[in-house]
Amino acid sequence: MENNPISKKIKMDNNVADMAGIHENLVDLGRFECSEILKDDPTRKTTAVRATVKGSDEPAVVILEKTAFSEPNVKAIFSSATVVQKTFHNDIYGNYSGFPKQELNGLKITVIHPATEKHIEKWSAQESFLVNETPELYSSVLLDHLKESSFDVKWVYNILEHRRESERIVCEDPDPATGFVLLPDLKWDGHTLENLYLVAIVQRRDLTSIRDLRSQHLPLLRNIWRKGTEAIERRYGVPACRLRVYLHYQPSYYHLHVHFTSVRFEAPGTHVGKAHLLPEVISNVELLPDFYQRATLSYYVRAADPLADRFRRAGYNLQVESAPEAVQATEADSDGGS
Repeated sequence: MENNPISKKIKMDNNVADMAGIHENLVDLGRFECSEILKDDPTRKTTAVRATVKGSDEPAVVILEKTAFSEPNVKAIFSSATVVQKTFHNDIYGNYSGFPKQELNGLKITVIHPATEKHIEKWSAQESFLVNETPELYSSVLLDHLKESSFDVKWVYNILEHRRESERIVCEDPDPATGFVLLPDLKWDGHTLENLYLVAIVQRRDLTSIRDLRSQHLPLLRNIWRKGTEAIERRYGVPACRLRVYLHYQPSYYHLHVHFTSVRFEAPGTHVGKAHLLPEVISNVELLPDFYQRATLSYYVRAADPLADRFRRAGYNLQVESAPEAVQATEADSDGGS
């Protein structure tokens, strides 16, 4: 019976259904009870909430984000259906609260369920410090940390194997060495070009981060740049010169992936100490085949991250101070569904 392909398909479908959990029939947020606000970002109009599913102790992280303005929505707001209430006025200046129609006042909601402690820590407001990771620190600290503490990437394999999100794929190259899948990031609504955000996930599973990149991976990186930018221009009309294409280090999940965002969008994780532009990564590897095995890479680590304790135990001198406000606001940049 184990060799029966129908039996195998049933088992696979059941596993997918089990992983889906609450997402299969979620129609309102009444299923949740709000436990605490983990982080509130007034600049980005985003709030991360720790919640539980009613009737159970299953934890969840729910991220609420005000949707971006689009030209059709702005035009629709300027109508008699938008009610305004005056807060105050002084000479020629007036301040009002506005209440557009319901369909123009939506939220983008991301639900992580069931959430692990790592998800909760990631979306919690914390102080940060800067680490200058030498190749020696990578070998002695990071590699052991990755074995024990990295996020589960089964959701990535679901995409690569077309078990989930296949209808969202914008571009796919199935080549096992140079191929990738390009699809909208969870942080994008898929329509508003001002905050366009897609991610390319490589097909091969032996690359975790830019630390693994060598000269033999140049065809992969060039392929992602060329086919990814061409696909975005075909689908959305946004040329390569209006895209910011980069990799994160440290990444939120350890399966090599590349971010594509509009240059008009100050996306989470585009600051120094996080983002490495893909053309520069390609150039570095062209100049020195083992550049990322020899380079010192700097990045922010949050105070409650288990990695911080590992650095301390390794004798790294850490003095926790508040990171600049712009950095604090981008710490929890959920790459995809991590």
